[in-house]
Amino acid sequence: RAVHEKVNVIPVIAKADMLTPPEVERVKQKIREEIKEQGIQVYQFPECDSDEEEEFKQQYQELTDCSPFAVVGSSTLVESQGRHVRGRLYPWGVVEVENPRHCDFSKLRTVLIQSHLPDLKEVTQDVHYENFRARCLRTLGRGGGRERGRNKISRQSMSDVTIAMLPESETERLLQEKEEELRRMQEMLQKMQLQMQQKQGEQSDTL
Repeated sequence: RAVHEKVNVIPVIAKADMLTPPEVERVKQKIREEIKEQGIQVYQFPECDSDEEEEFKQQYQELTDCSPFAVVGSSTLVESQGRHVRGRLYPWGVVEVENPRHCDFSKLRTVLIQSHLPDLKEVTQDVHYENFRARCLRTLGRGGGRERGRNKISRQSMSDVTIAMLPESETERLLQEKEEELRRMQEMLQKMQLQMQQKQGEQSDTL
């Protein structure tokens, strides 16, 4: 709740292999209810255009219904049915990290670094960063105990908001640091995308 106005929030259920499928669904529903009750703003998936293909709409709906994403993490390669996969080995079998029937890891990865990356970057820049910048500038302009309402900037209304105020050196420094941080994040995401593409290419060549 302390960060939902500053960053994109995507709910995740960790160690999902400790739960049965019915338990996972119950936990997901409980989290959705608590998010709504507490007024927490999570990342909203953009709606599909009406002219999109049905297959794409179905994939989009599956991603939307998965939130919060139940994930399993592992850095170990184990053998499963003659294949070496990344997963966790138990006496009763293997939980495969990248198997969508076992957990939502692959779907979460798709959202973060493939299908929804441009929208995540847009929301970060146009909403969260602009809100941060506006708060900094309003703080400098506040004087004489005068109270000011907190104006929220949305993607629809951002273009209508104008702040006629020159930033001081401290605010300028904070803004520059924030811009540099965003630039580093973009470079890191681009590297991750390139690695994913190379990995998929290697898998295709193997097949």
